[in-house]
Amino acid sequence: MHKHTEHEHEHHEHHGHHGHHHHSDIQNLGIAFFLNVAFTLIEIVGGILTNSVAILSDALHDLGDSLSLGLAWGLQRLSGRKRDKTFSYGYKRFSVLGALVTSVVLVIGSIFIIIAAIQRLQTPQEPHGLGMMALAVLGIVVNGAAVLKLRNSTSINAKAIMLHLLEDVLGWVAVLVGSIGIWLFHWNFLDPLLSLGIAVYILFNVVKNLKQSLKIFLQAIPSGLNIEKLTEKLKEHPLVENIHDVHIWTMDGEYNVLSIHVVIKNEKTTVEELRPLKKDLEAILKKIGVEHSTIEFEAINDDCGLTDC
Repeated sequence: MHKHTEHEHEHHEHHGHHGHHHHSDIQNLGIAFFLNVAFTLIEIVGGILTNSVAILSDALHDLGDSLSLGLAWGLQRLSGRKRDKTFSYGYKRFSVLGALVTSVVLVIGSIFIIIAAIQRLQTPQEPHGLGMMALAVLGIVVNGAAVLKLRNSTSINAKAIMLHLLEDVLGWVAVLVGSIGIWLFHWNFLDPLLSLGIAVYILFNVVKNLKQSLKIFLQAIPSGLNIEKLTEKLKEHPLVENIHDVHIWTMDGEYNVLSIHVVIKNEKTTVEELRPLKKDLEAILKKIGVEHSTIEFEAINDDCGLTDC
């Protein structure tokens, strides 16, 4: 019997659901980008007026955030493009590239914040506490609104950006607490101490996001999917003799892809007879979380020509 390769295309309903989330992520990233740019300009002016090195440093950090947001927004838009002559799977992985770049920028930024916080602990300065307080409240409102816009995002890119904005919210909470202490009690050490704790917390979280992005690029098996369990599930079908050469990877953390060799029990099975089997296997894979699969059918005595058969 000849081998037959069957391709499964994404289900329209799932694709529509995925597309809705994709469009929503693009829109939310755009809003977050413009919010961040506008507030960065306010921070620069406010930092000069309050004579606050902490706020000016945060303005520099927010400027980096704005660049990352702009990059993530552009790459998220690009990731929605369909397949072409250059990228046969489309541009989904560009979203992960955005997450990777953003995570690296955030790691570097957090390290700089930690260094700056340690330096400020050694040589504390006293800025205008009341002015800092007003800017902190505005910072919490603006960045908090951006976090709320992205809280239901599904793409790893948008999740990385949400960490950026969450860092800003927590940072401004620290500035608010610190500014109250500075204004009332002249406790200048509060601001760098809180900034240090928040930077370490954010660094811990972003490293997890960075590891996830790298796993996607290195084509690791998607989290939540188990090759052994998947193979056993498919082998339960009465027409399936064996399963081998199973490869599973994800394009962007959401869209999972699989290729598989299925050995069938009846060597005389025709292509027409294989169609119901193919649909059965596709249905099983859909339930497991595989959106796109390539299935190759083989007879028991076929040599697939692969070393790991």
